Amino acid sequence: MREVISIHVGQAGVQIGNACWELYTLEHGLGADGRIIDGAQSAHDSGFSTFFSETGSGKYVPRSIYVDLEPGAIDDVKTGTYRSLFHPETMISGKEDAANNYARGHYTVGKELIDPVMDKVRRLADNCTGLQGFFVFHSFGGGTGSGFGALLLERLSTDYGKKSKLEFCVYPAPQLSSSVVEPYNSVLTTHTTLEHSDCSFMVDNEAIYDICKKSLNVAHPSFTNLNRLIAQVVSSITASLRFDGSLNVDLNEFQTNLVPFPRIHFPLATFAPLLSAEKVTHEQNSVLDMTYSCFEQGNQMVKCDPKEGKYMACCLLYRGDVGPKEAQAAVASIKTKKTIQFVDWCPTGFKLGICNEPAANVPGGDLAKTSRSLCMLSNTTAISNAWSRLDYKFDLLYSKRAFVTGTLVRVWKKVNSQKLVRISPLSKRTTRKSEPIPPMLKTRPNTKRASENRG
Repeated sequence: MREVISIHVGQAGVQIGNACWELYTLEHGLGADGRIIDGAQSAHDSGFSTFFSETGSGKYVPRSIYVDLEPGAIDDVKTGTYRSLFHPETMISGKEDAANNYARGHYTVGKELIDPVMDKVRRLADNCTGLQGFFVFHSFGGGTGSGFGALLLERLSTDYGKKSKLEFCVYPAPQLSSSVVEPYNSVLTTHTTLEHSDCSFMVDNEAIYDICKKSLNVAHPSFTNLNRLIAQVVSSITASLRFDGSLNVDLNEFQTNLVPFPRIHFPLATFAPLLSAEKVTHEQNSVLDMTYSCFEQGNQMVKCDPKEGKYMACCLLYRGDVGPKEAQAAVASIKTKKTIQFVDWCPTGFKLGICNEPAANVPGGDLAKTSRSLCMLSNTTAISNAWSRLDYKFDLLYSKRAFVTGTLVRVWKKVNSQKLVRISPLSKRTTRKSEPIPPMLKTRPNTKRASENRG
């Protein structure tokens, strides 16, 4: 058995989870209540137990936990179409949200909820015979996703240090923003989780909006459209864990093949073919065409130009009607392209995975049904552009000390169970001289304002 536990944190994590489990049930022939649909065969596959556990009554229950500091998103799941699929005890919600504040999600409100969550994680882990690791779905910009997500990964690293921990993160988009303090939350959660996550697959809403509009002809994409596209990528990444194939990829192989150095663990995800129902009959969709498409900027899940960087590693995950010879021929053709460059110390850099089970499609969804598909995971230096944008936004805010009182001050928290150290946003004074002020919280006194007050 190769079980994986999925943990969905915050509104973004919960809504992406809904789309993922909707797709998993279709792929494995399950109904919305977790029971096998008449005539479905895939439910008895050997890899079925990776994401589902079977009850004594023959019902299949997801190995998942839903967590949010406020009840709204989880209440929607409890009253939605798939309310009978999930175990009620794995739906954990608080009464007070994090208010887009990393510190509330990590140190105050979130800290009260972490022990019940870890207790549920332990129960799910005890029911596994060969736990491989964890998938954590969350956003970088939200208070719960950033703060509580970081706290959760810290605890998972402490309690399950040898297990793989993979993140699926919603990264702040270049032009779209759900919160003014997104840069603060994103920098803080990235810094906290850098040592605790083995691999982080990032997506940003703007890139997926563009895919929905330009490639899938969706005039006004909703979060449902976005999440279903993300679910297809997640399904492709996990397909070899759940189905048989000629070249299967294990969970540990992602880290082995994609992460050259522990801290450089942010692969770029790309998907092909991105075809609507109107276009699919006019496209050839060969293995070579799909492979070339995955190296184009328009198929990426994060806004950055791959031509501005070099590849360190590349993992090609094929699904459906694809043979090993076709895949190897496509890779050989890619290597001849001068526009696709690898770093000097990693000249080959390709890992292939082939899953025989084709991708399923949600009825009425945006993506057309195809016989084959490809998800490419690449560790490229071009992703540094995304981090540079984030750093620039952080510096703009922090240079004016904007929103520092509500966000960064609370990060400097309890020491040895004593009272919270208070730091004035306009001075270096602190209530406890023995404790050094973190560099991130140090502020320069506003001498101009002080002189005006004296005058």
